[in-house]
Order: sequence, then C-alpha cells, then structure tokens
Amino acid sequence: MNILILGSGGREHALAWKIKESKHCDKVFIAPGNAGTAAVGQNVPIDVNDFDAIKQFVIDNKVTMLVVGPEDPLVNGVYDYFQGQQDWKGMVIAPSRAGAQLEGSKAFSKKFMERHRIPTASYAEFNADNYQEGKTYIASHSLPVVLKADGLAAGKGVVIAQTHEEALKTFEEMILNKQFGEASSKVVIEQFLDGIEVSVFILTDGKDYKIIGHAKDYKRIGEGDTGLNTGGMGCVTPVPFMDTSFMEKVENQIIRPTVEGIAKEEIDYKGFIFFGLINVKGEPMVIEYNCRMGDPETEVIMPSLNADIVDLFLAVYYGGLNEVNIQPAVQSCVTVVAVSGGYPGSYEKGKKITLPELKQNNESLIFHAGTQLQGTDILTNGGRVLAITSFGENIEAAAEKSRQLLKDIHFDGIQYRKDIGYEFK
Repeated sequence: MNILILGSGGREHALAWKIKESKHCDKVFIAPGNAGTAAVGQNVPIDVNDFDAIKQFVIDNKVTMLVVGPEDPLVNGVYDYFQGQQDWKGMVIAPSRAGAQLEGSKAFSKKFMERHRIPTASYAEFNADNYQEGKTYIASHSLPVVLKADGLAAGKGVVIAQTHEEALKTFEEMILNKQFGEASSKVVIEQFLDGIEVSVFILTDGKDYKIIGHAKDYKRIGEGDTGLNTGGMGCVTPVPFMDTSFMEKVENQIIRPTVEGIAKEEIDYKGFIFFGLINVKGEPMVIEYNCRMGDPETEVIMPSLNADIVDLFLAVYYGGLNEVNIQPAVQSCVTVVAVSGGYPGSYEKGKKITLPELKQNNESLIFHAGTQLQGTDILTNGGRVLAITSFGENIEAAAEKSRQLLKDIHFDGIQYRKDIGYEFK
C-alpha cells in the first residue's frame, strides 16, 4: 500500500524509516518532510493543515493510509475532515478532534483525569473573567507552582515559577497580555510534582490498546540538566526504573483507565497516546497527555520496536490489536540531538552539514529533524537538526556510540549534550 506521513521533523523521519520496513508498504510519502525523509520516501510540498490539498494528493496517488505526526492537524480535526469525505475512505492514524483535546486543552485533560480517577497533580483553571480569583489563588499556593497555557503553545506554554512574584507575572503575561494568543486565554495552575519524568506510548483503537515502548528524554540545553528548556536534547530506552512492578502500576492506574474513559465517553480514537508521567516515590502520576508520538522519543521507540508498525496500524482499524505480538527490546537505545548554535534562543539556518558514511551494522542511525536539501547539499533548517540513535548492551554503551558518531558530523555552530543517560551509568 501507499502511505502518507504528515510532518517534517525527526519523529516523521523515524516513522518513515519504520514504515518503509513494513511488508505492507509499497511507497511512503512525507508532507512536507526534510532532507532525511527524502532518502526514505518521496517528499511532498504540502502544509500539514491544508486538508483539501492532502485529500487531493491521497486520491491522485492511491494512498491507502494517512499517518499524522504533529499535533496541530490533530487538534484542527484532520481525522474528522476525512471521516466526512465520500471520495476517499482510507485509514487515518489519528484521534478525532474530540480525542485530540486530551492534548489540545490542559483543562479538558485534567477534567478527564478527574472523571476517571487517574492520578495527576491537583489544579485549578482561570481566565480573564476570574482573573482576580486566580491572583489570590496563586498568592496562597505552595511553591514552586506550575502554570500551563490551556491550548497548544509550541511546547513553550509551561512555566514552573519559583516565587509568587514570578507566578503572578507569568499569569498576567499569559492572560492579560495574551503571551500565547488564544492558547493562554485560559490558564491551568497546578501542584508541582517532584520526581523523575518518563514517557509511555501506546497505540489504541479507542477500546483496546498495545504498549509500544517507554522512554526518558532530556529537555534542558545544558549538561547535568541545566539551562533553558528545549524540545528535547536526547532520549533513552528502556528506562531502568521502569520495572515490572512500576509498569503494572502505570497500566492499571493510568493506561487502562484512560482507554476505558475514551470508550465510555464514546470518543473516536485511532492512534497514539503519549503518557507524560512522573515517578513520585515509586508512584506514577500523569503530567500530560499527547495525542501523537513524541520527539525525540520516536527516534528511540521506533528503532527498538520489534514489530511491523503497519501491522499495528491495520489492527487499529480492523481489530486484533491485542493479538499483535511485540517482542521485548534486547538492547538499550539512545539518541543524542545535535542543535544549531544559539538554540533554544535565536539561531541561524542554512549551515551546510557534513555527514559520515554509516557502517552497515545497524548499530547507529541518523534521523533528520531541522534539515533541508539544496541541490545535493544538506543544510540546517531548524533548532534541532539531527538525532543520532545508537544501540548498545546498556545505556552507557549506546550513548557512547552516538557521541563517537557525532565527532564525524559537522556544521557551523553544532551543539549537543555529551551526558545523555548520565544518571544510568
């Protein structure tokens, strides 16, 4: 079958690479893609939110399956759009607009967790109408306090305030000064949870589900988890503390109630759920839901997944998801992200990238994120540029392979953390 992936980052390159391996895949298209996806399939210059153009493309190119990578088209209702079409009845791997509200609205997701008794931080929500109440609430809140813009804010809508003054200023910026536009017209204020963050990923048809992996990513730009937050500087899997006992708690207290809640509320959902969790003294709690795969988590989950991903997608549509066999990963997998100089602040694009020849031993992979082709040259085209993924007998060994490969990768201003997985040595 022909398959179209929407997106242009490292997540989409990893998905394209995995989908291309499937026995079901004849041709893979990526819209709009990047320099890396161009080596796996065919890039298509279509915006991920241009649903009419996407529909025309899937009709013209006999595409059977549409896999949605980023959050914007999910929240904008790409699944609902295609459900309403009569001239294309292919498979869309995505939640409905209602399902995507688990990510698209922090307030919706918190209320959902309350209804289904899923462990999460205590919270309150405020908008311009009860702004003064919000200020009073913040002034009496314990520190630190977490403020979240309700809607999508490109990963920048969360602030952990260390003082009441910082919290009140952030609250004012979000609501009165519309720091994130409509996304911060409502603000969720919640209890700070102290623990180790980890992510778990499932595929679900809205009734059944299959766990496809877990991972820990590293958000801070600096080594030792210092400096500004980023979209992710690296990732590891499997996470050593995710043992059988902890995973049983995650599944029984969080995953199963979530999927049962989706079914009970009759939400149409055929896609991924990303559970952003925190381990608080051995107990898992939900920080957030995402309705798609994460980045850079996808760059370790897809290479580690011992199953045909398209088999899983077909089971989402036709049933039998619980019967698909996934063998446990036998090696650790680590990705280290190379970023542009200045990221996550201002940075320049258009820097020429020099890449080494990869050995044909499948021990390391290079996934492109912010790259573009100009003739035969590969140029930087974003803050996060490349994700270098390697396998090893443990996290330390896998991380070392990625670091060694990065020594042979060059572009002006390249930066990367040399300590990804440091706490698991």
